[in-house]
Amino acid sequence: MSAEDAAADAVEIQVLRGTASEEELAALIAVLSEAFVAEEADAVAAQKQVSAWERNQRALRSPLRRDIPWGRFSG
Repeated sequence: MSAEDAAADAVEIQVLRGTASEEELAALIAVLSEAFVAEEADAVAAQKQVSAWERNQRALRSPLRRDIPWGRFSG
């Protein structure tokens, strides 16, 4: 991990009340990191529901070429 990656992944934590010791902050970071890793491992993307028609659908013919004039001649 380069210094640029570490800077991009850096998270700022602000203690708004009280005075947290270094051990308490380290415990907080450890718990939050573990929770994030567990949530990331359990996360799955919803798969798109595909109907039987979409699954078996195939092109019946090639699409029409609109750049060729009717009858394949011009004039």
